[in-house]
Amino acid sequence: MEIEHKAYWALKFLNFDSSFSAEKRKLQLQELEEMRLTAYDNSKRYKEKFKSKWSGPFTIKDVKPYGTVELMDPSSSDPNRSWIVNGQHLKHYVGGEVERLTTIIHFTDP
Repeated sequence: MEIEHKAYWALKFLNFDSSFSAEKRKLQLQELEEMRLTAYDNSKRYKEKFKSKWSGPFTIKDVKPYGTVELMDPSSSDPNRSWIVNGQHLKHYVGGEVERLTTIIHFTDP
């Protein structure tokens, strides 16, 4: 009888109400879904802002230690406007048309 009393006391202490627990879990899942959607929207906005900043060829103004590079936009009205970026994110820009070589081989019957 002593063990049954302790088990009953533990359930009462933990407020073991299945309907309350189900409702609480449902609210937690809704909060989690809301956080996921907010994170997705923030990520989408950040990527759009990042893309708009990185359009066009830039000139390297200075190479700093640890792989950072200072860039400037040659078409900007302010010649002193520059920003520092991670050098690993840069891609080489090849201006103009890229010459493509084509080889044509004609086969004849022996």
